Order: sequence, then C-alpha cells, then structure tokens
Amino acid sequence: MTDRGVRTRACRVENRLDAWRFALCLAVTAPSLFSQNIPHLAYALPAGGQQGASFQVTLGGQFLPNVTDVFVSGKGVSATVKNYARPMNGQQATDLRDKMQELQKQPMSPAVFQQMLDIRVKLLTFNTGRLSSPVLAETVTLDVTISPDAAPGKRELRVATPQGLSNPLVFCVGQLPEFMEKETLNIVQPPNQQNINQVRVSQSLTDMAVTLPAIVNGRIKPGLVQPQGSNRSGQPYMPGEADRYRFQARQGQHLVIAANARELIPYLADAVPGWFQAVLTLYDSGGNEVAYDDDYRFHPDPVIHYLVPKDGEYTVEIKDALYRGREDFVYRIAIGELPFITGTFPLGGAAHSKTKVELTGWNLPANKITMDGKDKKPGIYPLTAHDRQRLSNTVPFMVDTLPEALEKEPNNTQANAQKVKLPIIVNGRIDRPGDWDVFSFSGRAGQAIVAEAYARRLDSPLDSVLKLTDRTGKQLAFNDDFEDKGAGLETHHADSRILTTLPANGTYYLYIGDAQQKGGPEYAYRLRISEPRPDFELRASPSEINVAGGMTVPITVTVLRKDGFSGEIALSLKDGPRGFALTGAAVPAGMDEVRLTLTVPPQPQREPISLNLEGRALIQGHEIVRAAVPAENMMQAFFYWHLVPESDLKIAFRRSVMFRTPVRVSAPQPLKISSGATIRLRAQVPLPPNSPIQKVQFELSDPPPGIELKESSPVQDGTEIVIACDAAKIKPGLKGNLIINITGERTPPANAKQQAPARQRISLGALPAIPFEIAPQNREITALSRDRK
Repeated sequence: MTDRGVRTRACRVENRLDAWRFALCLAVTAPSLFSQNIPHLAYALPAGGQQGASFQVTLGGQFLPNVTDVFVSGKGVSATVKNYARPMNGQQATDLRDKMQELQKQPMSPAVFQQMLDIRVKLLTFNTGRLSSPVLAETVTLDVTISPDAAPGKRELRVATPQGLSNPLVFCVGQLPEFMEKETLNIVQPPNQQNINQVRVSQSLTDMAVTLPAIVNGRIKPGLVQPQGSNRSGQPYMPGEADRYRFQARQGQHLVIAANARELIPYLADAVPGWFQAVLTLYDSGGNEVAYDDDYRFHPDPVIHYLVPKDGEYTVEIKDALYRGREDFVYRIAIGELPFITGTFPLGGAAHSKTKVELTGWNLPANKITMDGKDKKPGIYPLTAHDRQRLSNTVPFMVDTLPEALEKEPNNTQANAQKVKLPIIVNGRIDRPGDWDVFSFSGRAGQAIVAEAYARRLDSPLDSVLKLTDRTGKQLAFNDDFEDKGAGLETHHADSRILTTLPANGTYYLYIGDAQQKGGPEYAYRLRISEPRPDFELRASPSEINVAGGMTVPITVTVLRKDGFSGEIALSLKDGPRGFALTGAAVPAGMDEVRLTLTVPPQPQREPISLNLEGRALIQGHEIVRAAVPAENMMQAFFYWHLVPESDLKIAFRRSVMFRTPVRVSAPQPLKISSGATIRLRAQVPLPPNSPIQKVQFELSDPPPGIELKESSPVQDGTEIVIACDAAKIKPGLKGNLIINITGERTPPANAKQQAPARQRISLGALPAIPFEIAPQNREITALSRDRK
C-alpha cells in the first residue's frame, strides 16, 4: 500500500480507533517496559540544536524518574538532567475537587477566586490529559550544550536510570540559528466571578516572528476545548492546533521550507497512518495561500520551494493532515535560501574509484560533485552538497563492485534495445512519461539470472516495473514491487526484482519502466543484471539490552538473505569484552530469524558498553563475514512492524548482581525432539543466599507450534522442567533455539497503608538458549547428559 493510500484510509480508521487506541498501544507495544520499569522515550523537544549553543530539551516518555545519565552518540554534545515531572494522578485530582468544594463555601474574595481559578485550570488540563497515553506522560528536562565543532547531522539520544537504558531518539546537530515555539495557555474568565465553572482554557496559537535563515522547533499539541465540543463518549474532543511562523523575504529568493517530523519519530504504534503527517502552507502578507505541500514525492515530510515574487512578510503554517494533536507530534522546519538536492545521477558508482555525480536542486553551490569510493565497501553512503557554511540535505549513494555502464538512448523497444554483457549495473533514467528502457543480453539454458532495480531505496521517485522476455516477445518474468526488509524506513517498497532461470540459449530482453507511467530527469535507477550473488545481512534487536550482573538475556537476530542464499550462519561477538558469552549462536539453514542468549559477567559496568555481533557463512567456497546492524523493531499503526537501523548495540547494567555464578541447563546439543515425545531438562538457578526471591518459575518464550512447557518441579540439584510435544502440530526437520524465561516471586515489605502486600514478579532473565532439532522418532528423552553454561 502506498503512503498516500494509507493516509486515505486514515480518516476512517482514526475515528474508529479513537476510544481504544491508547489502551491497545499499552497492551502491544511494550509489556516488558511495564514489568521492568525500563525507561522509554517517546519524543524530544526540541529535537536538536545549533552548533555552539546551550539550551534546554524536554524528553517525554515513561518510567523516567531517577534519570542518572544522558548519552548522545558522536562527539561534541553533552547533557545533564535538570528536573523531572510526573502528571497529576487521580487521587491528586480528587483532592483538588474536594478543595474546590471547601472554597465554594467561603465568601468570595479575589484571593479565594484566584485559588479556585488555579484549581479549575489544573482540573481542566488533567481531564484533557487523560486522553493521552501513559507512554507520553512523564517528562525530564535536560540542559544541553553543543560544541561549536560538533559535526552536523543526526545523532542518537538515550537516557539511563537504575533500571536500565532507554530506546534511542533522533537528535539533530544543526548549523542555522534555532527558534523554539512558545507554548502558553489562554485562560478566559467569566464576566461574573461567582461562576467558576464558566472558566475556559485553550492552547494559545503559536504565531512567532523569526529571522531567516532559521530552524524552528515545535510540536502540534492537542487543543484544550471544553465539553460542548466532545466525542461520543462525552470526553473533551481535542483537535490539533496549527503553528505559524512569520518572516521577511526578498524578491528573487529561492526559499526552501523543509519539515522534519517523520524523520524524527519514524513510527507511532497507536496512530494511523503511523506517524505525524505534517502539512505546510505558505501565506503572503495579505493572507493568501501561495504554496502548499503535504509530502515531498514519496516522503511523508513536506518540502516547499518558492520563488519570492516581491519583498514582504510571509507566514508558514504547519499542522497535521488529519487535524490531530499529540505530545509527540514534534517537528523541525528549516526555512531560508538553503541548498537542497532534488536529484542525483548516477545513483551510485564503482567501489575503489571516483564517480562524478550530477546534482539537481535548489540553491546548490555546484551542479557536480565527486564521490570518492576508494576506501568504501559495497553499500549505501550519505551524499551532501556544501559550501563553506551550509550543508544540503542528505541523499543516498550506492557503491558496488560490479562493472558499471550508462544507459544509452534510444533504447525503448526490443528493436533498438541496448546490448549489455553480464554481469553489469546500468545507470539510467525513465526520462519521460510512458518511457521504457530495454536491454538485451545473451543467456544459456538453465542459467539463473537476477535483475534488480534500485531507485526508491536511493531516493528516486521511480516506481519501477521489470519485465523479462525472450526473442519472440514471450514474457518469462515480471515484478512490480519487491519488499526489502532491510529498508526499515520504507513503507512503500517500490523497487522491483526478478530471479528466474533461462529456458534456452539465446537473446533475452529486460524492460524497465514506471508503474504509474511517470517519468522525468529525476526518475533515475540502478539496474543490476547478473547471475545470483548469494549473500546476507544481519539485524540484531533490540539495540539496547538491560541486564543485571550474571544475567542471561535473549537477543533476536534477523537474516536478510540475498539471491537464494539459504545456508547456516554462525554468530559470534567481535572483540567481545571478557565474561560475555553467546549461546545458541547460529542461524539454521533456511531460517530468517533466530533468538539466542547473551550471558554477562557478574561484575556490573558503570557505563553502557557497545557490543559488535557478526555472522559467518560459507558461500561458494568462501567464508563471508557480515556485521549485525543494531535495530529497533518498531510498530506502525497497530499492525505493521519495521526493523529500523540504529548506530550501536548497547549493553547497560542495572546496579545490582543477579547471579554470581551462571545459570545452567542440562541438555545435549542440539536437543533432538521427537514427534509426540516428552523431554525432561534440568536447570540450575543459583540465587545468592540473601536473595528476596521466594519462588522461581519457568516459561517457554515464543516456542514453535506443538512444543509446550508442561511443568517444573524442584529436585535435589535444581529444577526439572518437562516439555511436551504435540505430534499433530510439530514440524519434522525444524531447527532453532528454545528460549525459557525465568521469573521470580517476592513479597515486598508491608507498610502502613497495605498490611498484606501482593507478591511481585521479577524477571530473572532466561536460561541459556537450547538449540533443538525436530526428529521424526516418537520416544521419551531425558536430557541430562551434560551441563551447559
């Protein structure tokens, strides 16, 4: 589904989900956060700052008391915690209502009225805030300083509490002067001060003057509208506000107004279409609309380019396309005569060489730059244009090792097809609407061929279509959209890919065009035509792992297999710190995902540390090593999941020791599971003598169909765990890891308000992963042959 298609559905779906959207979010997005109180960040406001500046940043999220440290990736940004604020709870609201009733019994005086007014405002704000999700409710204020020589661009910001390390947020280091929206409440008092219930509160509209060039920071909050505007449940309805910024512009200026919203928070779990859908509108001094944008090509974030016709004051307005407002609808808008790249050609080049790249766009310092691939391995790299003062936006540039060629017109039919010799990467354009580019090549019977277009993944608007025919024109293969799970920020996978086997010796023709019959100079592509190049990429999630000393925890590794590679991949820690160990560290052949476990040493580390995970596989007689890219598995719009790459895999220690000796489980490697069998394992969980844990429980985590943990019972040297296999559901030949989570129960100390406190469940991590293989035999297995750490 296209981004525009998602937004078309959004208006209908948003109303339907209004009553239960936040409750569902709490149920599906972060159950581990609720059980462990691990800090979770939802937004940063502002989401960046200028080089050389000091300013305050508000972080919103959940479980943020006692933030001890702030970590920003890269150099040149430092931050310290200033204060913490928790929203008013129900009991506090009840106390205020009681206070209001007491005040109403007193003679009205200016002092009494002012007290009642303060309470009324707090209660109105509280009633409105109850519609917000708890994952947005708490705030922490930071004092941030950016050094003058800090490199501009995106960073990752995290916070730490005694419970662990938070998820990362995008934080930008900019070069332009920055302005911050001023959020204020508008309080309307009744003419007659006797009736406090007529007091009305609304969010004052932002209407600020700024000087160019500038970056303005703000957010689209819910409006505070009183109950005569309410939804079906009778709760106050809160349409989102619109923020306005006024500036002076001169005739002849090429203004660029570029919003960053989804770029800052790529996915929202509890909103449709799954992000803040910003809209920009530009007005002249007479209030006339002169420019508008709700997205830039296929990017949800809008960009306006406007040639100023005359000197004067202009106003840019930002709002949500669905008229919503939320605390995490944060934005940054760059305004000015700024360099902005709209297209590049070619979209990539050869490794170990220099490529001259043509640039198109606005206010660019040059129309060509040189990309040096001398020390670059195959992959996608950022490309920017810059003068001595300002950087442009960033666009992707792809580096590869195959021979490169340029498309040559005319080549739009089989009769004038451009001849190419495989393997090759062709750099071309669909340069007019309805155009097709056709390439001919010689092939052999039984030869496997891959044709893959890189366009949308390289910021081209091309929605590619690939078609393969033989000499007679018979279609042998066709593809419109191919989903690349490694492109975690794409929601419309518009690139195409064909993998097929040629039926006979002869000449074949490969067509590439646009699915929407569009075209133009910016509709560029890179087209790889070759025999399969088996390979793989890895993603490791989550990108932050919170542990106590001696604990064992699960990690998920996802494999992105390429060109038919299906072999086993061995996983390991590269230059791993002493005392860290992986168990179940292999991705079985044919599998796209595995959960393994990491055991950490008992000595807690003060600072978070970075781990490097890598995979090795034998491909066509050569050992291939690939680093695992850290990623966050993020939910979009209640349903879709995306692996969003991050820069570091961080391990944070809680300031406690869980185990001084490792947890163990007795099982052969791999564990042979027969259809219908009963398996008995023995686990040892060496709790320290003074541990408050009174009971230990075990639970299979995400087991394959047909495998169930039936019971666990204490024995002399640990705990016996019984696993049953349902012969009707089990799949012979399946391989993977069994992950068994450990939880403990404890009774907290009694207090004056609660004489008999309920027992608490505490996560103790997991047993070391147990590699298994489903065998066809039907028998009982007692898996006590040897101990495993």
